[in-house]
Amino acid sequence: MTVRTLVVQLDDSDPPGRLADWLLDAGASPHVVRAGRDPLDLGDHAAVVCLGGAQSANDPELADVRAFLAGCVAKGTPVLAICLGAQLLAVAAGGRVEVGDKGPEAGSGLVAKRDLGWTDPLFADLPLMPDVVQFHSDAVTRLPDSAVLLAAAARYPNQAFRVGRAAYGLQFHIETTPETVLRWADANPDVAACARPGEFEPARLAELHDDVEACWRPFTERFVALARGDLAPAETARPTLPII
Repeated sequence: MTVRTLVVQLDDSDPPGRLADWLLDAGASPHVVRAGRDPLDLGDHAAVVCLGGAQSANDPELADVRAFLAGCVAKGTPVLAICLGAQLLAVAAGGRVEVGDKGPEAGSGLVAKRDLGWTDPLFADLPLMPDVVQFHSDAVTRLPDSAVLLAAAARYPNQAFRVGRAAYGLQFHIETTPETVLRWADANPDVAACARPGEFEPARLAELHDDVEACWRPFTERFVALARGDLAPAETARPTLPII
């Protein structure tokens, strides 16, 4: 069964990139809409991907995207939200996003799975420290009460989280191509300057994107399986009574 997937593109600078190919190969049918230009309507789509961009998650002009993501969470629709998309998901569910007080993250990075990541249907099969692409100045400084932390890093802890049973936020990027990252570095020299030396050399970017694909293409396949109904969503935490 083809999984109709709504892909919300927030900014011309961050297209679906390789993620579109991974979705297609996994059996999804991605339909790209531009926030602010096209209507946000879930319709008969079984899943949603929300990409990144240069805006702030708190911008008034993105209120409709926040409301849309909140509605997806309420319906239990599988969501994969990336960078700004993840920040919008966090704010939509009651979390907080602010300018990062430790400066931007840029270039290659590693995130570490937290305990709940080992039992999550999408994260369980990832390695302990998967490779990621970082390029952001804002950070999720408080997760929503309904969220669980799935992966963390030293500078900004809230790197990957799940809201409810099926809405996932990734602070980092998995969708980029080397060319996309180079364009970001050229357009945002202050952010790019925070990367380690050599991070934006073509050979290094190619190697990084190979490593990212090895981790995150299978993750995308599991996301499509979740949306198709072939993979059970996560169990939400059950409240426990204090021991007396």
